[in-house]
Amino acid sequence: MSSRDRRHLFLPVLCALLALGYLAPHDASGDTPPDPGAEVARLYEEASDATQRYEAGLRASRAQRREAQRLERRLAEERRVLATYRADLGRIASAQYRAGAGLPYTARLLLADDPEGLLRSQHAANQADLAVTNAIGRTQRAERRLAEDERTAAKVSRTLARRADELGKLKTRIENQLRDAQQRLERQAETSVTAGKCRGAVRMGNAGSPARTGRPWMTPVRSYTLSAGYGGEGDRWAHRHSGQDFAVDTGTPVRAIGAGRVIRVGCGGAYGIEVVVRHDGGYYSQYAHLSAPAVDQGDRVRAGDWIGQSGSTGNSTGPHLHFEIRLTPYYGSAVDPGPWFAERGVVL
Repeated sequence: MSSRDRRHLFLPVLCALLALGYLAPHDASGDTPPDPGAEVARLYEEASDATQRYEAGLRASRAQRREAQRLERRLAEERRVLATYRADLGRIASAQYRAGAGLPYTARLLLADDPEGLLRSQHAANQADLAVTNAIGRTQRAERRLAEDERTAAKVSRTLARRADELGKLKTRIENQLRDAQQRLERQAETSVTAGKCRGAVRMGNAGSPARTGRPWMTPVRSYTLSAGYGGEGDRWAHRHSGQDFAVDTGTPVRAIGAGRVIRVGCGGAYGIEVVVRHDGGYYSQYAHLSAPAVDQGDRVRAGDWIGQSGSTGNSTGPHLHFEIRLTPYYGSAVDPGPWFAERGVVL
């Protein structure tokens, strides 16, 4: 599974996310629903964005709670020290009372057998009393400060938790819309395959404009789990598995692995909706079981251009991308894509 960037949660971004009320299953005119393929691509971007901010919000909230707990531990320690100081002060006061038996200090000084010793002990008692008083003052000030810090930390923690809850609701709403669009996309794809004719390329707009990396080759999907590999055996195939499967949800944008020209966009048969691209150097890449193509035959593509959306059309048991590297445009000429990619600096 490839990694995803995690961004920090900021209030302006939260406000922008909360303003996504325009995301609805129909277009602004209210007359016809948008193309489900384009809507799925857009909603994938929105759901991913909301999910990342949701998780960032949770991390920030957990960090703030840890800080609040640290302040609480400091406060408890200061209170313990304060209690110790007060106990010491009580013992000093009791000792002074017992030593003087309630007599004024001048009388005790006149009656003392050792006036100098009494003076020294009184001075020591005064110093101890002053030290304890100062310590109590410092501790009380620290207690007030820490108590305020604790209230502030708790307030911030509640705010972050509330933001995370709002983001969670937003994420759920987008995911529900995405699920609805995926179902419509699947129905549309099955209709196209049954008719043996694709509806034409789904132009995914900004949602389908990946950042250019400058690399000549890349994987056909960004985030994935590898499932059935090249050369595997199973009841689903008459012969050994001819490609590499990438387990992804319906509607996941599929990108060209490198520069080339689209030589086939097909609908129907075992591969369902498929796209075949011819690359420089005599190799061909095939993307099968799609729910919609994003290119037309004859289009030029660069590495990273969206060429379709994953699905489960044709001979498929669930949403995934079947991918092949071929020596010719035709079935039966596939090579193992793992070593082929590795030779070009791409690790599956």
